[in-house]
Amino acid sequence: MDPKKRMDELVELLKEANYRYYVLDNPEMLDFEYDRLLRELEELEKANPELLRADSPTQRVGGEVLSAFQKVEHPVPLQSLQDVFSTEELTEFLEKTLEGDPASAFSVEPKIDGLSVALEYVEGKFLRGATRGDGSVGEDVTENIKTIRSIPMTIENAPAHLIVRGEVFMPKKSFHKLNERQEAEGKQLFANPRNAAAGSLRQLDSKIAASRGLDCYIFNIQLIDGVEFTTHEETLSYLESLKFKVIPHVTLSDASEIVAHVASINENREKLTCDIDGAVIKVNDLAQRTRMGSTAKTPRWAVAYKYPPEIKPTIVEDIVVQVGRTGVLTPKAVVKAVRLAGTTVTNATLHNQDFISQRDIRIGDTVLIRKAGEIIPEILEVDFTKRPEGAEPYHLPGNCPVCGARVEKDLDGAFLRCTGAECPAQLSRNIAHFVSRDAMDVEGLGSSIVEALIEKGLIKSPADIYYLQLEDISSLWKSGKTAAKKLLAAIEASKQQDVSRLIYALGIRQVGAKTGKVLASTFGNLDALMNASVEELTEVPDVGEVTAANIYDWFHQEQSSHLVERLRGAGVNFESKRVLTDNRFAGKTFVLTGALTKFTRDEATEKIELMGGKAAGSVSKKTSYVVVGENAGSKERKARELGIPILSEDDFLAMIQ
Repeated sequence: MDPKKRMDELVELLKEANYRYYVLDNPEMLDFEYDRLLRELEELEKANPELLRADSPTQRVGGEVLSAFQKVEHPVPLQSLQDVFSTEELTEFLEKTLEGDPASAFSVEPKIDGLSVALEYVEGKFLRGATRGDGSVGEDVTENIKTIRSIPMTIENAPAHLIVRGEVFMPKKSFHKLNERQEAEGKQLFANPRNAAAGSLRQLDSKIAASRGLDCYIFNIQLIDGVEFTTHEETLSYLESLKFKVIPHVTLSDASEIVAHVASINENREKLTCDIDGAVIKVNDLAQRTRMGSTAKTPRWAVAYKYPPEIKPTIVEDIVVQVGRTGVLTPKAVVKAVRLAGTTVTNATLHNQDFISQRDIRIGDTVLIRKAGEIIPEILEVDFTKRPEGAEPYHLPGNCPVCGARVEKDLDGAFLRCTGAECPAQLSRNIAHFVSRDAMDVEGLGSSIVEALIEKGLIKSPADIYYLQLEDISSLWKSGKTAAKKLLAAIEASKQQDVSRLIYALGIRQVGAKTGKVLASTFGNLDALMNASVEELTEVPDVGEVTAANIYDWFHQEQSSHLVERLRGAGVNFESKRVLTDNRFAGKTFVLTGALTKFTRDEATEKIELMGGKAAGSVSKKTSYVVVGENAGSKERKARELGIPILSEDDFLAMIQ
């Protein structure tokens, strides 16, 4: 078949599958079939790059990295709404509107707790996406908007010019997955889906935005050429015909029915896939809206009813401590069951020791509890008048409740963290880090295999991967021994990695891949590093007092000693192959950019570091040289603006020879 014809066919098939999955929530194509067709399209696009379509589903994974967001002036302002906080205020708005026009009808919609955006289309093609900003001027987030699969990139039978308004949000399911990843990577958790959506939509790297699972409901036409409407309901039906994901809505005329429906939305909010913080009530007739007009900030024809946070009393029956995959100790209050926002709550987060101490929360206390961001139950305050006699102040333990290792405060002092190198609670994350690309680089040992090995009890420490036997792991794959042998070969090969990778793989706090290389070059082998004093460690470039103390403390713990000896017994290399050739680049920072043809980035970085220099990822005033390949782009431009010396690949080779 003609490649163009097949590519067009695949694009249309996949676009329709995306529409049914992300907009209609009614998928017809199996995931396997979708992946197969997408892979076929990717291969055809790779072989025929000149035929690549801008609206291809393959172009929705991100990849554009920006240095900053450009300002966008909205042709039609994105107004905010007047908030009302009680049934009385809502009824007053409805009655006043009905008094002016007894035939008034109202569209009632859930108020999605996200970020308002304007999406612009020209001749049916997506041109730009911008945040609301101050209503008049927003920020261009086009590349991130492209990653939201419910937003069409092309529209059939579209007007010449169309701007629609929508609300970008993070579904609850995506929010929980994101926080699981954040925890696994030792990063700060997001407080609620709205904050997560805001942070995701304003990522300069669109690949990050693409990984966050954002979604968008469209709720208004801002500007349209050649099409006229009489009601808001007509505009929403039209948007649905263009295959937008339109906000759920009903049109009602009776004030009491509207108040009841607003209450119903609140009662059923737990069934929604996303967070809401209220309901929006709008006059349906567009001509009536014009007659009613607007204030300087808000329209007179609509209000946003904000739901009050539900707060209830309960009793703290116990305080338990969980150890996360990053070793952080998280206290949790076990509370007497209470119904909140449609669900039964039996526990509440206590965050950390400071949170407990500031509120003086004790076992047996009567407390007021609510759902923060409608997701996470939290304790607001203690009713001290109901405190039972003998209630003692609560303090987190000094040793890990899982493995017994010493716990220590994070740098900011907010959290306590287990320091055990073989703590079972951290096992999955520790092994994932140990075998990662910049560490021991064990290909094939992915998260699913690691979890299976842990579940079978085959690994209880990163060192245990070197003691796996063929008969132990063959059953993990359908291909049996073939895949198992391949993994064991990769594990065996990793034993010969430079000790700099091993130092990084051990997971010592504040010891990254670069510090591992410096330590390996300085001490020559792991034994010398293990025996180094804090004073000797602080003399190493880029190793401060805190990092030196972390290294010293780590090697002087029982679990760490056991792990190291198990690695030694398995034959893992403890020697450094990284010998400093000279210090010609001491104090110099290089940035590599563009497509390099005479060496890889890793090879160039290795040379720079072995000559005492540093390789950085971005250009700043501290950059000494920028090495440019083909299509260097923004980094080369910034270097010229700052007057930083630019080197060709030949120039760089001459410097290192």
